Amino acid sequence: MLNTKAALELSDRLWENEIVPRLTEYIAIPNKSPAFDADWQKAGHMDRAVALIEKWCRAQPLPGLKVEVIRLEGRTPLIYMELPGEGDDTVLLYGHLDKQPEMTGWREGLGPWIPVREGDRLYGRGGADDGYSSFASLAALMILRAQQIPHARCVILIEACEESGSYDLPAYIESLADRIGNPSLVVCLDSGCGNYNQLWSTTSLRGIVAGTLKVQILTEGVHSGDASGVVPSSFRILRKVLSRLEDEETGKILSKEFYVPIPKQRVEQAKKCAAVLKKDVFSKFPFVKGAKPMGTELSELVLNRTWRPYLAVIGAEGIPSLASAGNVLRPFTAVKLSLRIPPRLDPNRASAALKKFLEKEQPYGAKVTFDPDKASTGWDAPPLAPWLERSTDAASRAFFGKPACYMGEGGTIPFMGMLGEKFPQAQFLITGVLGPQSNAHGPNEFLHIPTGKRLTASVAQVIADHFHREQSAAPAKKAKKLAKRK
Repeated sequence: MLNTKAALELSDRLWENEIVPRLTEYIAIPNKSPAFDADWQKAGHMDRAVALIEKWCRAQPLPGLKVEVIRLEGRTPLIYMELPGEGDDTVLLYGHLDKQPEMTGWREGLGPWIPVREGDRLYGRGGADDGYSSFASLAALMILRAQQIPHARCVILIEACEESGSYDLPAYIESLADRIGNPSLVVCLDSGCGNYNQLWSTTSLRGIVAGTLKVQILTEGVHSGDASGVVPSSFRILRKVLSRLEDEETGKILSKEFYVPIPKQRVEQAKKCAAVLKKDVFSKFPFVKGAKPMGTELSELVLNRTWRPYLAVIGAEGIPSLASAGNVLRPFTAVKLSLRIPPRLDPNRASAALKKFLEKEQPYGAKVTFDPDKASTGWDAPPLAPWLERSTDAASRAFFGKPACYMGEGGTIPFMGMLGEKFPQAQFLITGVLGPQSNAHGPNEFLHIPTGKRLTASVAQVIADHFHREQSAAPAKKAKKLAKRK
């Protein structure tokens, strides 16, 4: 049985002496995901991040640990680690090391590539999303080794393409299929937490379809005084097109093609989460003074961000900056759309439906095009095995002092959809350190260090319980095989 006091003490030492210093170095590397840095290979930042993590992992006192950097031609690298264990089972741990781009709005003294520790917070891009995962995964295994607690064989995959949609990962999964085996437990450290007071397990993830919507009405810009009232504004046409998809009053997506039935269990979990988080469901976001969320029913807000489709306009072209905006009726307006779609909805079908929906009419004969560039599947967890439910709750109570919580997340982790299809019998612990104000992908991103320490110890507890679950089931399996033979 895991000594929880000793486990947390070791996790604390590892984080303070090893993990935080390495994360500080890692944050300083601008290893943006390929979608945001077309010259990533030439720049060399990804290789620097890989080398930093590889070096640390190789140095850890885990007998039998294999650390390998695998490079398939033309693809981002992948760090593959394998640690022998007892029994025939496999645990798969996952994380990624690529980062989102800089984003504006960092407060004075902070920046995406400027690691700064302020108390419990380590600021900078990628520490929480998801650079800590390599270090925390091995630290959890070191906790078990320190107490001589057995565990199953462990495989760790750290990819470098997640923020671009994990388009390189299927090739690696296929290439490594024989080495990975058939895991019965998957631990993913790339998700969020509703607060920093308990262990959170992600039950579902939304998918995403994205692309560029462009409305062109002229071949070149013309004087607005001469043309307005005769030539329709491309911006107004674009608004009209978007209004087919989205109710501008409520934000509701108007087509039924982008919805799925919400399972009863997920509705009940949303109610429980709302009861735990209360106003933190929305107060974690940096609203301007006087602003308010899209509704007042907290459980409905939870379901909005986890099981319903919603649209974000995340970029624009054809619109000059304010400083250079002349009195010109512009020839076109283009925007980058990001439509979050519910778990269980086929992203390719949704992407095709979105293109058809946006292009079905051409107001004023304008040229309206939608060019999809991303379609990632969501994920809905299989029913939770009793042993895993007991284990996560026990770990949460031991290391956080409160019971575990279960909640869907609004973001996308393409890897989970892949694994859900490939290993339908596996159990999943999807968790992470992205809690209130941690602001992944945005300015002032930070990692909450105490949560990282407690989460690391919790993962150790779950991996230990997984092994004992398998061992306790072994006699029954053996008896069942003998009965079949007879």
